[in-house]
Amino acid sequence: MAPEERGRRRWRSMASLPVVLIVLCLLRPANGAVFSIDLGSEWMKVAVVNLKPGQAPIAIAINEMSKRKSPALVAFSNGDRLLAEEAAGIVARYPERVYSRVRDMIGKPFESVKQTLDASYLPFDVIKDDRGAVSIRTHDKQSVFRSEELLAMVLSYGRDLAEAHAKGVIKDAIITVPPYLGHAERQGILDAAQIAGITVLGLINEHSGAALQYGIDKDFGNETKHVVFYDMGANSLYAAVVYYSAYSGKERGKTTSFNQFQVKGIRWDATLGGQTMEARLVDYFAKEFNAQVGMFFDVRKHPKAMAKLKKQVKRTKEILSANTEAPLSVEALHDDRDFRSTITRKKFEELCSDLWERALIPLKDVLADAGLKVEDVNAVELIGGATRVPKLQAVLSDFLGKKNLDRHLDADEAVVLGASLQAANLSDGFKLNRKLGMIDGASYSILMELDGASPGALENVDNVLVHRLKKIPSKAYRALKNQKSDFKVALKYDATLLPPGVISPEVATYQITGVADAANKYASYNVSAPLKTSLHFSLSRSGVISLDKAETVVEISEWYEVPVANATTDVNATVEAKSTEEGAGSPEEAKDEEVKLSSEEVKQTQADSSPEAGDVSGVSSEGEPSKDSPVAEPVVKKKLRRRTIRIPLKIKDLSKGPNMRLSEKDIKEAVARMEKLHLKDAEKRKTAEAKNSLEAYIYATKDKLESLEGIETVSTEEQRDSLRAELNEAEDWLYTDGEDATAAEFKKKLDGLKKSGDAIFSRLDELIARPAAVSEARTYLKTITETLEEWEESKPWIPVKSKDDVRKEVESLRQWLDDMESKQSKLSGHVEPAFTSDLVYTEVSRLRGKVLLLSKLQKPKPKVEKPTENIEAETKPSESSQGDDTAKQEEKIEETVPQGEGAEMNQESKPTEHDEL
Repeated sequence: MAPEERGRRRWRSMASLPVVLIVLCLLRPANGAVFSIDLGSEWMKVAVVNLKPGQAPIAIAINEMSKRKSPALVAFSNGDRLLAEEAAGIVARYPERVYSRVRDMIGKPFESVKQTLDASYLPFDVIKDDRGAVSIRTHDKQSVFRSEELLAMVLSYGRDLAEAHAKGVIKDAIITVPPYLGHAERQGILDAAQIAGITVLGLINEHSGAALQYGIDKDFGNETKHVVFYDMGANSLYAAVVYYSAYSGKERGKTTSFNQFQVKGIRWDATLGGQTMEARLVDYFAKEFNAQVGMFFDVRKHPKAMAKLKKQVKRTKEILSANTEAPLSVEALHDDRDFRSTITRKKFEELCSDLWERALIPLKDVLADAGLKVEDVNAVELIGGATRVPKLQAVLSDFLGKKNLDRHLDADEAVVLGASLQAANLSDGFKLNRKLGMIDGASYSILMELDGASPGALENVDNVLVHRLKKIPSKAYRALKNQKSDFKVALKYDATLLPPGVISPEVATYQITGVADAANKYASYNVSAPLKTSLHFSLSRSGVISLDKAETVVEISEWYEVPVANATTDVNATVEAKSTEEGAGSPEEAKDEEVKLSSEEVKQTQADSSPEAGDVSGVSSEGEPSKDSPVAEPVVKKKLRRRTIRIPLKIKDLSKGPNMRLSEKDIKEAVARMEKLHLKDAEKRKTAEAKNSLEAYIYATKDKLESLEGIETVSTEEQRDSLRAELNEAEDWLYTDGEDATAAEFKKKLDGLKKSGDAIFSRLDELIARPAAVSEARTYLKTITETLEEWEESKPWIPVKSKDDVRKEVESLRQWLDDMESKQSKLSGHVEPAFTSDLVYTEVSRLRGKVLLLSKLQKPKPKVEKPTENIEAETKPSESSQGDDTAKQEEKIEETVPQGEGAEMNQESKPTEHDEL
């Protein structure tokens, strides 16, 4: 990219920052920060939302190299695990040990992944696991990792960056994915996040993240917009049409306009990206080098040479984005043979001539899907590093009829920043003041097929369970009529559009059991409707389809009796009785039908239940129950009701192949392995820090011995030679036997050197610090003496004894200083000093505290004289004790002065001014 273009892009990025701050300053924190990960096949970006004081509300988390994006790499070398920048540092030397494109290995058949790796000249030792998916065997043949485990390591590194930025533990995150990922890939990423200890709030399609970042600071109340997001990354390309609009709704009782966007279409080419262009350059330069070597040599068969060539080709392509010609230089490409060449931008464009038209196909298709013409598009936003290629921009401009394409968003960071807004929105700890509704859709249609369905069970049942671009998240429901046997449910992609690298349309298979048992159990019941089997599906926020619940629904009709409250009130009275079976359905589920009795039946019931003449309800005239009256039998009425019984069915996942997700056992084992690796990495970092500390001390001490002025005064030649010998011995050990030492051994070595070296340098420091401390102490003692004299006039209430005590301590400290200086003057500079500056400051500080307490002592409150009316009764006793009381009061004051707390006499009295010490 040209320097002026980089400047414009950086200015635009900075200009958009205040808007983001305005939005996020209105968030309300609760339980901490959240983060987002833009997970690419080559790079990874992390953004953190955090409202801690002193930190930006939303920011990109930088890595240990202070870079805003990190390589998505994992490496194993010499028993150590390396991540991101550390792994990138050895890729040219050990390409077979550094694993890239781990995201693209998830959920795909082994054969498809192997073909992709071979085409990219990636010499990984891949093996087929028990699912038919990819696992990687390390170069030392000691370990085998599933692709989900490798991806978990990349995600865990992203979490570490977020936590380092937020200075605290973070678990909740949003992870971005390209829209073309299918069910198995998305589920695999969720499994990898679980292994990494990340709580995924949801997967979000990359175009939705960019759309959020684009629309969060805009108002669409007065106009609607169709915006195309065109994203070309390292290995893929997609184009999405997003429709922005506004709708009216209620908020706090007021009608408010809310912005929203809806994805109207999405198309992609998952095999076209920046690395596709780089591959053309790699082949071009490889052929040129082969021609120079001759002898039927092919550099493409040598992984280390190809790793070096690819690294330099990437730089050459970046140079061509801003220049018409670029050099390529690789030292010792193969067999100590250097390779140098140049290429023009025109030649590069010729090598990729067929790619430019391919780059337009997704854009054309998505406009056709959305029913739009080019002139209907209001803006086209370019995202992804490969969109910086000038030829690609020119092709897009010609097709769209625009001289300047819209580039308001940061091509690298728009997706991760938009995803962080979604993370804040979904988290319980934040609330966005500005609302932007998001309607994204499923990337693939999902069909449902049944194996073992009864005849007629699928009448009027749509086999398309999820239509393409169906809103996510959402639910789906299917009902099977008169299904009386167990069956299987198969979910499949529409064969016309499969995820990249996926060969079979199979998504998932489930075995449903318990249907036959339910049908047999209720066969003898009065069933009022055919058996119905209900299937409940969900399409999650992450775009993963699942069968959540299955049940058989039985409707039965039954008669029951209820007692009549008053049989004479109504000829057609109805009665209710207890259900003949426990667990009857609720009134909402049942439909009750009344049964009417004939007139003769009612009269007979009344005659049987009425009391004899002269007796009312079996009670005698005296108010006592009649002994001769018959016991009345209760009057009942029959009633018909219909009960709905729901019987849960068992669901077993029978998915096979790469679609088969990791079991709970597999995940637990992977988590245990990750924990061991984390502990080993922590010990490795601790050891490295200890080694660096030792190395730094050795070199710094050697330099001090040669350069510090006054070192001869505080040490003898013998002492310096002894320390140099210890340093040399430690240095030799550091690079020989100490190569494999532990952190404890490095620390022990460092402590031994410090015991010898710090004594010398401490004496050197005291040459200046000790006289300065003594001078400050004597000045302070003089100041105290003068202050005590001033207090005789300004603070006469301070007890004399307290001031005398201070004078004694001043004189004692002065005498101590004289003694210490006398002793020090008799010692040579290379021995332990008689006293140090720290000791002087300690003694002065102790005295300063006592003086400070005295300075805060307030003037006593004046004594209030008693009234003269009580002369005879109260005066005489008080006279006899007045002198004693006064003396006791003075004695009390003098005793409390040294304590400090009791020196505060009366807080109501007005404080007097005192000298500042």
